[in-house]
Amino acid sequence: MTSGFLSALGGRIAERWLAALALPGLLFLSAVTTAVVLGHGHWSDLGRLRDWLDTLADSPASHSAGTVVLVAAGVLAGAAVTGAAAQSLGTGVELLWCAEPHGPVLRRLADRRSRRWRAADAAFRTALVTAGRARIAGADDADRLADVAERRHADRERIASAPPRHPFWTGDRLAAPAQRLWRAQRLDLAAAWPHLWLLASDGTRAELQAARLRLTAAARLCAWGAGYLVLALWWWPAGLAGVVAVASGVRRGRAAAEAFAELTEALADLHVRDLATALGVEGAGVDNPGLGERLTRLLRKETRAA
Repeated sequence: MTSGFLSALGGRIAERWLAALALPGLLFLSAVTTAVVLGHGHWSDLGRLRDWLDTLADSPASHSAGTVVLVAAGVLAGAAVTGAAAQSLGTGVELLWCAEPHGPVLRRLADRRSRRWRAADAAFRTALVTAGRARIAGADDADRLADVAERRHADRERIASAPPRHPFWTGDRLAAPAQRLWRAQRLDLAAAWPHLWLLASDGTRAELQAARLRLTAAARLCAWGAGYLVLALWWWPAGLAGVVAVASGVRRGRAAAEAFAELTEALADLHVRDLATALGVEGAGVDNPGLGERLTRLLRKETRAA
């Protein structure tokens, strides 16, 4: 009966459901059960957990096939609900990563990042000028000062590649391609993006979609980590799993955001002239500094004032 029930879960949809919702949810429900049975006082007492399982297996209800099926269905449903909740929370984490600085808390975080960036930028510029003067003067420590300048540049880049505007690094990194394209070409990436997407090859779009999915998966991992951190209130070892999950999710999220931003900017750089040609903009085949501005005006459906 059990094998027949599992057989019905075949197919790609069922596999994705199991991988994304049911299996992580089952693992979390197992941790919840362990926390309830052991608690802080018996956090490592596996014998206590084994005795509880033996008592459950010896109960009369466990010998009823119908009861077993109902319990199994209930556990799977609970795992699915837990997974769906983690998925929703992951969406919230992703939105928070990319949030604008609205509200006092987010504004304070954004201001703090901005102050750190300005301090790091000042330190880098000072180190760069010092290294340049030492190089010109032929000082013996010119190489060392150049290394110091490189470290100061790396310190600034870890905060943001441009003056930060968002409370979190991910938001600034994802916004960077649009900012750079606007500064360099006056191209509105938000207006041009649907058209650039249609011009991109299937391989390019697959790479972008994969990076986007990795970002979503990283945010969901942080959501699972938050759940385990809450569970640590009843069973402290769950906190270790929560810390690892959150740290891993943040690291993976930064890597996915970096990849997605780089691919986005590369797609725009490679296809902006193709877009101009497709839209019939004159001068699309030459190095025209006003091309981006004309594309922006056209895509925004703007007209010159008479």
